[in-house]
Amino acid sequence: MVKMIALYKQPQDKEKFDEHYFQTHVPITAKIPGLRNMKVTKITGTPMGGESEYYLLCEMYYDSYEAFKEAMKTSEAKASAKDLMSFAGDIVTLMVGEEVEND
Repeated sequence: MVKMIALYKQPQDKEKFDEHYFQTHVPITAKIPGLRNMKVTKITGTPMGGESEYYLLCEMYYDSYEAFKEAMKTSEAKASAKDLMSFAGDIVTLMVGEEVEND
């Protein structure tokens, strides 16, 4: 399983960010062909009880790296990327990872 990870820093206006993220961006992203699952986590703090510099984490799962690469070529993925840059381009970091079995 391969996943793309979007890690967002604290937005200036959390309410405005949440409204756009959940009402506009998530529905656009959910339409990407080959996307198997999408998990969103709100960061609530650090283990020491302090505030984190990060606000949100999104994990988008694909069957394989090849499936991910094919998905990124689609118009749906391009629409998601365009929307992302329009509202969070300065606070998001994108990564691709592969899950590792931990026996």
